[in-house]
Amino acid sequence: MRVGVPKEIKNHEYRVGLTPPSVAELVAAGHEVVVETGAGAGIDFDDDSYVAAGASILPDARSVFAGADMIVKVKEPQASEIAMLEPRHLLFTYLHLAADKPQAEGLIASGATCIAYETVTAARGGLPLLKPMSEVAGRMSVQVGAHYLEKEQGGRGVLLGGVPGVAPAKVAILGGGVSGVNAAQMAVGMRADVTIYDISNDRLAELDMFFSSQIKTAYASKAAIAAAVKSAHLVIGAVLVPGAAAPKLVTREMVKTMKRGAVMVDIAIDQGGCFETSHATTHEDPVFEVDGVTHYCVANMPGAVARTSAIALNNATLPFAIKLATLGAEAAMKADPHLANGLNVSAGKIRHQAVAEALDLTFEAWPG
Repeated sequence: MRVGVPKEIKNHEYRVGLTPPSVAELVAAGHEVVVETGAGAGIDFDDDSYVAAGASILPDARSVFAGADMIVKVKEPQASEIAMLEPRHLLFTYLHLAADKPQAEGLIASGATCIAYETVTAARGGLPLLKPMSEVAGRMSVQVGAHYLEKEQGGRGVLLGGVPGVAPAKVAILGGGVSGVNAAQMAVGMRADVTIYDISNDRLAELDMFFSSQIKTAYASKAAIAAAVKSAHLVIGAVLVPGAAAPKLVTREMVKTMKRGAVMVDIAIDQGGCFETSHATTHEDPVFEVDGVTHYCVANMPGAVARTSAIALNNATLPFAIKLATLGAEAAMKADPHLANGLNVSAGKIRHQAVAEALDLTFEAWPG
């Protein structure tokens, strides 16, 4: 199969769908890879490194889309990229369609087969292609939260870990999944006062065992969340419903009760956000204020640490990319039902039920 890697064009997105080592693996498996010039330059993978790995360099995205059977990306296709998709194409990337009806409608109209990283599942549960970016976003959430708590950034002027004689900041993490755990690890490392909220008692028990006395856990009732955000200096939204829009856990009324200069980081913004006051921002203009509370809602958070993120993502996606290129989409999905769970759109139909429900569109199961 001919695999194409276009340069990412979303605001301040420097990650790349395939790194040179991944290209080398695909070439060794008998496939041809074409890469848009400069696709990896932002993270120091120059064109020569792709050529050395066996790729051909093409001058622009249009050439890549025209010449490739499978397109491997990082972020959801932008309007200009959707316009280049054809029914013959297999698109393998993050889509996050539940919060993006225009993109879904564009992919439906394209007729392309679109497999989303974020809904591919694993035999033991979990979302293996979302996990590495959830790890990055969770760790980053504490880093950026601590930064925006600084007074010159408009924050409350609080050091996350405090100092002897001064209490540490209170960090409330909503969701005990991959992002939440990684956020907690960083916050604990910075000596903050950390509480994780979740609706699964089993998960809370696991977290209690894992962190021991380093954190507190609490059941995520509406009353508990309201009390948490009122007292917290940093609130991290880390909830996920696979394929579906994120639930709005923090209301506008709750935000009004928060400390002036507090910070909210919405990791769930790719799926619409879990704060009622959230709207997607970019690395160019990452924050906004509501009722004196700083909101960080960057939709591609891991793009800020693009080299780490791209390598971590490739480690997870490469085996699936090789399987798709070797067998073709239909045979690969028939052979692996977990990969088939990644199918969001094909033949002009929405193939993922949670996505269809979130967008109020018709769901039609993949006939394979």
